Amino acid sequence: MTKVSILDLQAYKNRGEKFSMVTAYDYPTALVADKAEIDVVLVGDSLAMVVLGLPNTVSITVDEMLHHCRAVARGAKRAFLVGDMPFMSYTNPDEAIHNAGRFLKEAGMEAVKLEGGEQVAPIVEAVVRAGIPVMGHIGLTPQTVSKLGGFKVQGKDAAAVRQLIADAKALQDAGCFSIVLEAIPDRVAKLITEAVRVPTIGIGAGPHCDAQVLVMHDMVGLFDRFVPKFVKQYAQLQPQMVDALRQYKAEVAAGTFPTAEHSYTIKDEVLEQLY
Repeated sequence: MTKVSILDLQAYKNRGEKFSMVTAYDYPTALVADKAEIDVVLVGDSLAMVVLGLPNTVSITVDEMLHHCRAVARGAKRAFLVGDMPFMSYTNPDEAIHNAGRFLKEAGMEAVKLEGGEQVAPIVEAVVRAGIPVMGHIGLTPQTVSKLGGFKVQGKDAAAVRQLIADAKALQDAGCFSIVLEAIPDRVAKLITEAVRVPTIGIGAGPHCDAQVLVMHDMVGLFDRFVPKFVKQYAQLQPQMVDALRQYKAEVAAGTFPTAEHSYTIKDEVLEQLY
C-alpha cells in the first residue's frame, strides 16, 4: 500500500488525471474510504451537521474536530488526511498556527483546510511558513454562509468571477497545495482551474476541476435533512438500516432471535453439578 502525498496530488494535475476526495468522521468510515482507495480523506466540519445533528457548522469546536480526526487517522492509512479548521479557529496568524499544529501533532492529520480567499491569504501564508500544509476553500464557504445570504451558488456575475479567480491565485501564492471550489458555475470553475497551478477540488463546481469531493453521508444516503443538487447518491443506506433494525425488533418480539446459532453452550455435565 503506497501512501498518497501532496506530490502525488500535484502529479495528478500535471498529468491531467482526476483524483477523488470524500469526508470521513470516524474509524469505520475511514476504513471504507481506504478500502475504496480514495485519494484524499477530509475530516470536514460538516460532521457538525451529519454526525452531531447540529443545525450548522459554526458551533463545532477544535477539540471536537480533533476527537474525530484521531479516529479517522486510525482507520485511513493510504489516503492523504486533511482536517477542517472550524469557524473562529484561525482569526489571526498565531491562533491559526497553534490550532493547525494540533491537527498534525495530536490528531494525525497531514494538512488542514481553511475557508476564504484573499482575506485569509496572510494567515495561510503564516501557517504554511510554520511547516503545515494548507488546503484552501473558496466559493460557497459554509462557515460564513450567513454573510453570503444562505447556501447559494457563488460567482454568478463578472465581478464575482473576477474575485474568485483573484482569491484562488492569492491562495496559491500564499502556499496552498490545493483549493476546494464549492457551488460555483462549471465554466467559472474551469477558468479558475486553468488559472492556478495547484489542483482544484470541486463540490458543486462541475466536471472541469482536477478532483471532486463529496460528503460521504450524502452520497450513501445516510443524511436525510436535505440533499444538495450537486450530490449523486450512489447508495441508499438509511432505508436498508431501518429495515434491518425493524426485522431485528420483530424477531426479538417473536422469540426467533437469538437461535442456537447465535448462542453459547455449556456441557451437560457442568450443569448437572449444580443439582
